[in-house]
Amino acid sequence: MIIEPRMRGFICLTAHPKGCEQNVKNQIAYVKSKGKIEGAKRVLVIGASTGFGLASRITSAFGCDASTIGVFFEKPPTEGKTASPGWYNSAAFENEAEKAGLYAKSINGDAFSNEVKQQTIDLIKKDLGQIDLVIYSLASPVRTHPVTGVTHRSVLKPIGSTYTNKTVDFHTGKVTDISIAPCEGDDIENTVIVMGGEDWSMWMNALKDANLLANGATTVSYSYIGSSLTEAVYRKGTIGRAKDDMEATAFSITDSLKDIGGKAYVSVNKALVTQASSAIPVIPLYISLLYKTMKEKGTHEGCIEQIQRLYSQRLYSGNEVAVDDKGRIRIDDWELSDDVQEKVAKLWSQATTEALPDIGDLEGYRHDFHNLFGFGFEGVDYKVDTNEMVNVSSIE
Repeated sequence: MIIEPRMRGFICLTAHPKGCEQNVKNQIAYVKSKGKIEGAKRVLVIGASTGFGLASRITSAFGCDASTIGVFFEKPPTEGKTASPGWYNSAAFENEAEKAGLYAKSINGDAFSNEVKQQTIDLIKKDLGQIDLVIYSLASPVRTHPVTGVTHRSVLKPIGSTYTNKTVDFHTGKVTDISIAPCEGDDIENTVIVMGGEDWSMWMNALKDANLLANGATTVSYSYIGSSLTEAVYRKGTIGRAKDDMEATAFSITDSLKDIGGKAYVSVNKALVTQASSAIPVIPLYISLLYKTMKEKGTHEGCIEQIQRLYSQRLYSGNEVAVDDKGRIRIDDWELSDDVQEKVAKLWSQATTEALPDIGDLEGYRHDFHNLFGFGFEGVDYKVDTNEMVNVSSIE
């Protein structure tokens, strides 16, 4: 079939298998160009198929020569209907890993469930014995609690009062004001249950109880803080409460790993175009202005550049892992530098529909958004008939 992007709001309903393959190959080439990292050799990535999770799996495998197990929840293709992009990403990753002689297996299912945790435990026992590094990179808006059976839904809302600011429709470039009503009822609690640290802790407890964590094992979860421009809807909103919970959980996990010399970290990453961030009002405008500023300064990074730097300059630099006063790894340091934030704040005040093409990088935003679904890559002929029926060969 001829596969073209079909948009609905901040979602693309199609994905291109050859484009996703090219995306993975490009990331692998970048990691290999930066040289070997003396890091973990047996890695579990929970949320391994897109964004920071995919970048973590690629960096582990092609930077550290690690064996990897990836857990994700992706939609396989059916005749005449494409898979979700993470499915094609994972298929491409595993094909490249096989060529490189690297162990790579995957589990497709609900990572919040006890069943998928047990399935993962069984696979580690059978094939790897123990794990050196656990990356936790889930970004689901919904969680069915494995104990209570209750389904919780997260919300992206401010706390206390209505939030009004500029936003942009990144498809049309139209800048408008948007107002977001504050959270109510159980919104905060539900968001924390979905996006906070409880499931991360459950994973680590399950792995430790099964004696699957090697001495000195490390686990990392990803977070975001961001700018004062976005804090009302992000860091000081419902999602911020979940991130606070995630960061507190790192300390409790570290305590639980003391007897094996293990450590849990939260890595605060840069604002990037992801399916999740595209859904948050205000964020696309902020990112378009940020991209313009950081590209001009030569400090812009995508997911793979961020994670390669996390591994090579933080986790496995040969020195003690550098953290801030709250125990967090900061690879958002270039984004939040004073000169970048001052420039973005200035551009924000100037942002209108007419001005944005000159002062922002909306084209860069759109390009990265299309890339998420396998579109817009050089070297891919999007006009040819493409087989949508791609398998992920090593799914357990």
